[in-house]
Amino acid sequence: MSQLTVALDMMGGDYGPPVTVPAAVQALSLLPELNLVLFGSQTELSPWLRRFRLASHTRVRVQFCSQQVGNEHKAAYALRHLTDSSMRRALDALASGQARACVSAGNTGALMAMAMKTLSTLPGVDRPALITRLPQTGGGHALLLDVGANLNCGAEQLVQFALMGEQAARHILNISHPRIALLNVGAEANKGNEAVREAGLRLQQVDALHYSGYIEGDDLFSGQADVVVCDGFVGNVALKTSEGVARLLLGQRQQRGFLSKILTFWLKKRLSHLNPDQYNGASLIGLRASVVKSHGSAGSPAFLNAILQAVSEIEHDLPASIAHRFDTAPRDSHAR
Repeated sequence: MSQLTVALDMMGGDYGPPVTVPAAVQALSLLPELNLVLFGSQTELSPWLRRFRLASHTRVRVQFCSQQVGNEHKAAYALRHLTDSSMRRALDALASGQARACVSAGNTGALMAMAMKTLSTLPGVDRPALITRLPQTGGGHALLLDVGANLNCGAEQLVQFALMGEQAARHILNISHPRIALLNVGAEANKGNEAVREAGLRLQQVDALHYSGYIEGDDLFSGQADVVVCDGFVGNVALKTSEGVARLLLGQRQQRGFLSKILTFWLKKRLSHLNPDQYNGASLIGLRASVVKSHGSAGSPAFLNAILQAVSEIEHDLPASIAHRFDTAPRDSHAR
C-alpha cells in the first residue's frame, strides 16, 4: 500500500460526482505521490470517470457500491443497514489499511457513527471531535473544536478536546506551544456554565499546556488563541454564523456606478482570505486514523481542500501524535 493513499466517498454531499470527481482529478495533478480509492454508485459515478479518464488512471482504484447515505438517514439506521454505502466502504478501506485517510461530504451523524464503529477512538478519548481552521487577523490560522460532532459535552470532554487540539495545532499549524482557550460568554472566571468552568480549572492543572483562559465570540479571529475549545452545539453555531457573514461580505454586488463597483472589487480582494471554501475540511480527530468531513454544499475547489487536509494529516501522522499526548498527560488532568 502506498504511504499516501486517501479513500474518497464520491457520493456524499449535495452534488456527488459532479463535484468530487473534478476535485479528485486536481488533487492527483497537484500531488504526484497521491493515490486515491474511489467509492460510489456505478450508475452515477461511471460517466464522470469516463469524462475525466479516471477509470484507467494508474493511481486510482474504483470500488462500486450498491448504497448511499442520504442526509435523511439517521445515524443508527445508516450504521445497521447501509453497510455497502460509499461512506461505509471508504471507512472500511481505512480500517483495513487500504488507505491512510478518508474524506466524505456526507451525513455528519452517520459518518461519526460509522467511523467510531470501524476505527474506534484512541486510548483516553471518549468521543472524536470535529476540528476546523479559522483565519486570524494579520494572517495565520487558529483551530476551533468541536464544531458539531458532540452537541452536549461535559468538562472531561472539553479537556480531551483541548489536548487533541493542542496536537493538531503543533503538527498541522506548526505552532510549537499553542495557546489554548475555552469559548465562553465572558472572560471572567465566574462566567459560563458548570462544564466550561470546571474544564477551565482542570486545564490549569495540565502540565506543559499553555492554557490562556476564556475567549469570547468576538475574538475568534483576533489571534488571541491558537486553539479554541467548545461543545459541538456552540462551535457549529459559531462556525456557521462566521461563514454566513463572510459570504455576505464577499458576495456584495453593487451595480449603481463605477465607484461602487471599484469599492466592491477592493473589498472582495481584501477579504478573500475569509472565503469559507479555503477552510473546507473539518477533521474528525480522536480516532485511530484520519477522517475529514467536507461541507455538504462544497464545490470542487472546497472538496479539493478537504483532500489536501487529509494528505496533511497523513504526512504529520496526527492520530499518533494525539495518542502520545494522552499517554504523557497526567491521569488526574483527564481522569475518567
